[in-house]
Amino acid sequence: MERYSHTAPPPTAASGVPVPERKSFAAQPDLQADCGSCFGLCCVALPFSRSSDFPVDKSAGTPCGNLREDFRCGIHERLRDQGYNGCTVFDCFGAGQKVSQVTFKGVSWREEPDSARAMFEVLPVVRQLQELLKYTAQALDLPAARPVHRDLRHAYERIDALTRETVESLLAVDVDALRGEVNPLLLRASELARAVVPGRRKNHRGANLMGARLRGAKLRGASMRGALLIAADLSDADLRDADLIGADMRDTDLCGADLRGALFLTQPQLNAARGDARTKVAHPLEHPSHWAG
Repeated sequence: MERYSHTAPPPTAASGVPVPERKSFAAQPDLQADCGSCFGLCCVALPFSRSSDFPVDKSAGTPCGNLREDFRCGIHERLRDQGYNGCTVFDCFGAGQKVSQVTFKGVSWREEPDSARAMFEVLPVVRQLQELLKYTAQALDLPAARPVHRDLRHAYERIDALTRETVESLLAVDVDALRGEVNPLLLRASELARAVVPGRRKNHRGANLMGARLRGAKLRGASMRGALLIAADLSDADLRDADLIGADMRDTDLCGADLRGALFLTQPQLNAARGDARTKVAHPLEHPSHWAG
């Protein structure tokens, strides 16, 4: 599997001594799912219906039949074989462990059944906040977006503080309004980052590209924000530095595509797509286990 970093090699001082590389905001553990520190919340709180993604129906608040007593999945290595494709594309962005260990201070819904309903209700809220945190962190990793870094830092600190609030405060958060405040900063960061890309940058923002044949397309620095890319053929496409925030990439063919430095690309988007060993992604993103070798 090929993995690339979008960051430049560590700079070297005049003395020849390497300067420590700045840590990535987006790669910090707080923004990555840690199932070992979670009470299996996504396996209980969230509903799903029998479909191509799930073999059975499950209502919200009902534990999945595969959830073990230790909160681990009993078929984790065989999810796709058992028809649970939906589980393999889900990512809580660290919300599960934050709700488990911060909001409810490490006391599970099995230990305190009376807390179950509140725990399950607050998970989707914290997940949305963590996703917004992830995007903000990714913007802070863009050197070209320095003009808005100060505002992005303030936004990050504000959102992070919200994720650590009480259940009552979290349930009262207007996530849509908050997203409306942060989105202009993310858009400006994207514009600044893509402005340094040479050549003409295509604009497919919000475009319906379902099933589109874009094999080998030159889309470096393009805006694909909110684009519908379901089942689109983007094999061997150049998507370096393209803005993919909110793009629907279910069953998108990314075999051989170059996604190094793609802006606001998330692991769930990759998980929902199809790729192979030639697909290039940047750390901390990874090739999904179900991709072709």
